[in-house]
Amino acid sequence: MKEMEGILLPGEPKVVDVELPPSTMMLFAPIDKRAFGVAIGTACALSVIALTVVELIVRPLPSIHPELLAQYFAGYTVSWIGAAVGGAWGFFVGFCAGWFTAFARNLALAISLFVLRSRAELSNSQDFLDHI
Repeated sequence: MKEMEGILLPGEPKVVDVELPPSTMMLFAPIDKRAFGVAIGTACALSVIALTVVELIVRPLPSIHPELLAQYFAGYTVSWIGAAVGGAWGFFVGFCAGWFTAFARNLALAISLFVLRSRAELSNSQDFLDHI
């Protein structure tokens, strides 16, 4: 622990931890883009496959019209082969969405931490010329 130097404002702690606790450090850890992409891609692929299989086996009366997925996924049909094609497309689209989401989150976190660190360093060196 390090004693703070200077004037303390009301409500400020007198002692500040130099290191963050491990649970807090996990909040700022970057997300692995490939692993997050695979996880989201797998979830999307399984969703498309499950939707197609339920439509093939159960054939619910108020159908949700999964054949409209053919507008987005080339080669998709409501069939067993279409379930595999839709699963492949679902994995691809989910992987791209997951990878980009992790990339954007990591970038936003890095920029915000850079700005916070820069502001803290600037406030610490603000009175540099007063000591010369």
